[in-house]
Amino acid sequence: MVGFKPIDVPPTAAVKFIGAGTAACIADLVTFPLDTAKVRLQLQGECKSAGASVTSVRYSGVFGTITTMVRTEGARSLYNGLVAGLQRQMSFASVRIGLYDSVKQFYNKGAEHAGIGSRLLAGCTTGAMAVALAQPTDVVKVRFQAQANGSSGNRRYQGTMQAYKTIAKEEGVKGLWKGTSPNIARNAIVNCTELVTYDLIKDALLKSNLMSDTLPCHFTSAFGAGFCTTVIASPVDVVKTRYMNSAQGQYCSALNCAFTMMKKEGPTAFYKGFMPSFLRLGSWNVVMFVTYEQLKRGMMIAHQNWATPV
Repeated sequence: MVGFKPIDVPPTAAVKFIGAGTAACIADLVTFPLDTAKVRLQLQGECKSAGASVTSVRYSGVFGTITTMVRTEGARSLYNGLVAGLQRQMSFASVRIGLYDSVKQFYNKGAEHAGIGSRLLAGCTTGAMAVALAQPTDVVKVRFQAQANGSSGNRRYQGTMQAYKTIAKEEGVKGLWKGTSPNIARNAIVNCTELVTYDLIKDALLKSNLMSDTLPCHFTSAFGAGFCTTVIASPVDVVKTRYMNSAQGQYCSALNCAFTMMKKEGPTAFYKGFMPSFLRLGSWNVVMFVTYEQLKRGMMIAHQNWATPV
């Protein structure tokens, strides 16, 4: 099987931190169109208010959404907000994924095998830390993905840095942290489900000798983690997307946004964009975890070769 083999020396915290951010950026580059389609489907059905950027175009299904966007706005629209997305992943994933093992060991107090409680606590902790750091990049990313590519004069934001400045000017600095509460809730759920499920599936496969610690094992574990995460996190993700993209005053809180959705659109609204969410999270997890495992090993091999030259 192609790929680096397991190494004797475990990767350092710095290697995990850098490797997680890099792997997440690579995964974002591959799966970003699916994420944009998910955002458009999640926002569909929301009443257009003054200043909102929700397009009047109707979308149907994942690939129907992508096809419609390419036809009406051009292929580049699928990568609206990519710069902010990569900024988000480099800061966000580095913390929530790269520091997960270190925080898990802290809660586990040095014990050889981490219990489910330690894993869940580590997932919640790194997820919350990541949101606190990277929330502005997430707000800008969602707003870019939501706006349709029309004439430049009708666009809500013209560039990434201009978006940061405009939001801060019009909504105050707190506008850049809009939706922090639902995002913390979402990422506590996502991080716990994603990382803990990956951890548990991988451990089970290795302990039962069904697979060795190679690419097929990483692929299977990541796919399972992506599916479980999508099922559990979709409702919070939809509320987060709606609330972060909303015009000032449209919703008084994230809970108000959720109640409004339930009242006007019913419970199925919380699973809008489920298929692109699954395609996105499933493929994102596979690309990210497989790349992350290989980057960790490759970086440690390079470090060992550099430290002990022949």
